Amino acid sequence: MGWLDWVIVVIPLLIVLTIGLKSQQYVKSVADFLAAGRVAGRYVICVAGGEAGMGLISLVAIWEKYYMVGFAINFWSTIAAPLGLIMGLTGYCTYRFRETRAMTMGQFFEMRYSRSFRIFAAVLQSLSGVINYAIFPAVGARCLMYFLDLPVHFYIGGWKFSTFGLLMLIFLSVAVWIVTMGGQITIMVTDCVQGLISYPFYAVIVAYIIYRFSWDGEIIPALMNRPPGKSMLNPYDVSKLSTFNLFYVFVGVFSSVFNRMAWSGSQGYNAAAKNAHEQKMGALLGTWRSGFSYTMYTLLAVAAFTYMTHLDFRKDANRVHQQLTQKTSEEIMAEKRFDTIRPDVMTLVKTGEVTPKMKMILRKSGKFDMNKPLEPSQYRDAAQAAVATVDRGKAGTLRTIYHQMLVPVAIREMLPMGITGVLCAIMIFLMISTDTTYMHSWGSIIVQDIILPFRKTPFTPKQQLNLLRCIIAGVAVFAFLFSFFFAQMDYILMFFAITGAIWLGGAGPTIVLGLYWKRGTTAGAFAALGSGSFLAVAGIICQQTWAKYLYPALEKYDLVSSFSWFFESASKPFNPYIVWKVTPDRFPVNSQEIYFIAMLIAVSMYVIVSLITCRQPFNLERMLHRGIYADSETKPRIPWTFRSAFSKIIGIDQNYSKGDKVLAWSVFLWSFGYGFCLCFLGIIIWNAIYPWPAHWWAIKFHITALFIPCIVAVISTVWFSIGGTVDLHRLFKSLASKHDDFSDDGRVHHHQDDQEKPAAK
Repeated sequence: MGWLDWVIVVIPLLIVLTIGLKSQQYVKSVADFLAAGRVAGRYVICVAGGEAGMGLISLVAIWEKYYMVGFAINFWSTIAAPLGLIMGLTGYCTYRFRETRAMTMGQFFEMRYSRSFRIFAAVLQSLSGVINYAIFPAVGARCLMYFLDLPVHFYIGGWKFSTFGLLMLIFLSVAVWIVTMGGQITIMVTDCVQGLISYPFYAVIVAYIIYRFSWDGEIIPALMNRPPGKSMLNPYDVSKLSTFNLFYVFVGVFSSVFNRMAWSGSQGYNAAAKNAHEQKMGALLGTWRSGFSYTMYTLLAVAAFTYMTHLDFRKDANRVHQQLTQKTSEEIMAEKRFDTIRPDVMTLVKTGEVTPKMKMILRKSGKFDMNKPLEPSQYRDAAQAAVATVDRGKAGTLRTIYHQMLVPVAIREMLPMGITGVLCAIMIFLMISTDTTYMHSWGSIIVQDIILPFRKTPFTPKQQLNLLRCIIAGVAVFAFLFSFFFAQMDYILMFFAITGAIWLGGAGPTIVLGLYWKRGTTAGAFAALGSGSFLAVAGIICQQTWAKYLYPALEKYDLVSSFSWFFESASKPFNPYIVWKVTPDRFPVNSQEIYFIAMLIAVSMYVIVSLITCRQPFNLERMLHRGIYADSETKPRIPWTFRSAFSKIIGIDQNYSKGDKVLAWSVFLWSFGYGFCLCFLGIIIWNAIYPWPAHWWAIKFHITALFIPCIVAVISTVWFSIGGTVDLHRLFKSLASKHDDFSDDGRVHHHQDDQEKPAAK
């Protein structure tokens, strides 16, 4: 990067840190640290929550996915639009959760089930979350290392240090400093400021990509140059995609319904709004919030694919393949046990020369035509074959890192000075915002839902705040060590699925049915969460030990053919969307499939066990402060009538102002009318009558993925920049004037008379 790039990176970062430092003065109570005093408005919730939810690791995951499958698969994701719309407009789960007035998910579990379930759930939730988060620093630091073209190692006084480790240490330290200063207040303020600064940055990058690449002359020809069944444009020609396929889309839709609110990576935002209505409106604004950001993410991936595959950029692509293989090989083969093959691999990736030893390895692998010289695009496969002779697991890690870093390295080569700094600043913002939010969430769950319920004598506010800071710092230390030593073997989105499934595999029913079904019991909750977690953990163990231990054991006892028959027979009815093949490198069942199996078992267990053990329906009215349990914060509900029916379906209630109603209707008409009816159902009907040729799909995505989103983005960038700035000012005023309730520390106060009070009829 040039001097201009560093100026663009450093100045916004200093602005964010300065504002965050000033915001710590408002932290006085546990509620301030955990939920920003519960006084946040909708725009702060929306802008800050969006920044926190889209981390650098998520950006790398999106690039990884779009580089593989393009636009085609996402067309089928639109089938979930009505569900997402209804859930957003009605406040599905989020509204009721805010009505419980619980500060954390664990507090809700104790209200709904029992203290023992709160502790059990918190153990699994924190275990799942911390492990899931623990690769965030690794992917983020590695992305920056490759994007900035930093060396894998550096030396100080003869001592060798890891650049990757140093970058993780720096950014984790910054994140810990932000979180421990003021908890959710400083997190929300810094995330909001980062989001406001990023809006024009997104626009700059989108404008450059549109200027740099020709849609019809370069991008579309590259996307159309695909084998049958693996189209990047035609959603009717995707039957041979093996990972991000239609089953992947289906599981995502299923999970969005049954695991609503289950993931607590941004737990502080769930309770930060001043009331349930503001929480709901903040989520509703998210429909318009993304603006240029999502357009930028997808355009960069598509531009990188074009850069790496179009004939016009062949020389540049070869340079990227060579540089990337060299760096991944250096990183993977840093240990002494690779000394026997390192010189041969590095000779190949630097000069293209195949030594006799490499020739023997490549011939033995059976994947190369030794009568032709190797192309740079084959260097990674060659390096992987050599590494596999020493460690099959490390060979898989090399492949994973290569796929993850391909887009960042390609982008580095195609962006000019200035634009490179803009993207680097966005990357750092995304990395820090997600680190702070996740460390805060998982650290607070450990304190609030594991340690706090065991303590008979309540903490003083100072003791509880100090403990929260210590545990949060401990989460950062674990993430650093895990990221440094753990070998990720799957795609990022697949890793999210399987580690998240430790918790998400069984948590969904305990939350969704706990909020809506009065016959759900504690026994049913234990059964759902326990079964889902067991299946997910078993899946992780199989994936991590397959190449090194399980497959060699199958070979030793001559069981490979038997296992192959079992897995292939079990998946055959679901081909081509689920294909289980036994290979030496990877466990046959991918992470998304394990996740889906865990969810099905968990839902079934919750319903069956609850029906068996339910002796008396739970008093939902009391928990939600409704009916005879309503207080001054509860507003009367609009009754169901013929005139109010449609308004209630799209979520309009007694809390809506005229502006809120306009917003709700705009979201409904845009998401359902334009997004689902016109761009999804209309196209399906048209293709049923007359199938579109490939170039029609190119025109379609040009309009729906670029032209119209850019128009919306111009409006939303101005809208949210103004709204976010005004709402941030209001947040500071509310924090300065609010009354501090020091008893609001996450404990559940049980009253026997309340428990026995009958539900309103």
